[in-house]
Amino acid sequence: MTSVLGSKSEIRSARAEMRNSGISCLTPRIRRWLNTIGISGGVVVGDVIKSWDVLKTANFLRDRLPRETPILDVGAYASEILSVLHRMKFSNLTGVDLDPRTKEMPFAEHIRYEVADFMATPFPEGSFGAITAISVIEHGFDSERLLREISRLLRPGGFFIASFDYWPEKVDTAGIDIFGMEWRIFSKAEVLAFIEEARAYGLSPCGEIDLEGGEKVIRWGGKDYTFAWLALEKK
Repeated sequence: MTSVLGSKSEIRSARAEMRNSGISCLTPRIRRWLNTIGISGGVVVGDVIKSWDVLKTANFLRDRLPRETPILDVGAYASEILSVLHRMKFSNLTGVDLDPRTKEMPFAEHIRYEVADFMATPFPEGSFGAITAISVIEHGFDSERLLREISRLLRPGGFFIASFDYWPEKVDTAGIDIFGMEWRIFSKAEVLAFIEEARAYGLSPCGEIDLEGGEKVIRWGGKDYTFAWLALEKK
């Protein structure tokens, strides 16, 4: 199953739905500003521009999994998804990230946070019923290592859900590093190739493949693109 963000209105409506249902976990604007000027500490969580894919991921899991299902978020530092799932009463949540400040994330008394490489985690085989990755895999993309670890960690019937930077035609990001890693805006051909590669690791799309572009909703790093969303199931 794949989907593509088609307009800015989808972002606004997703955030409105999250606020109305009491699951929005964005750090308030005043705290973000105080953090920027060094007055307030703590982790600034979430990004309004990620409302569409965070809500899509949360609703996908809500509709398919019992609330006690163990769920792992990779690239968890500053990510909103685990806080959202906690508010939705999911009770077995884990986040992993290389940033040591991950331990300072909200709800740390309820959510387990580990500092580690998400492509070589310390967790036993078959530990999770779902793994999420919100705007993570496009940074330092290594399909073989990623798929090997995702497949190792997922139980049969478990899901891998990822959102990522996307445009149907290739957008050149050569020479642009983010977080000290190469940055990729996935093209339609690259996503389809990734899906085919995933099949070798027992991971298959769990619905329709739709990779048609709408508006170039995002402008960042001098590039215009949008977001795409992908759900794979371990057979």
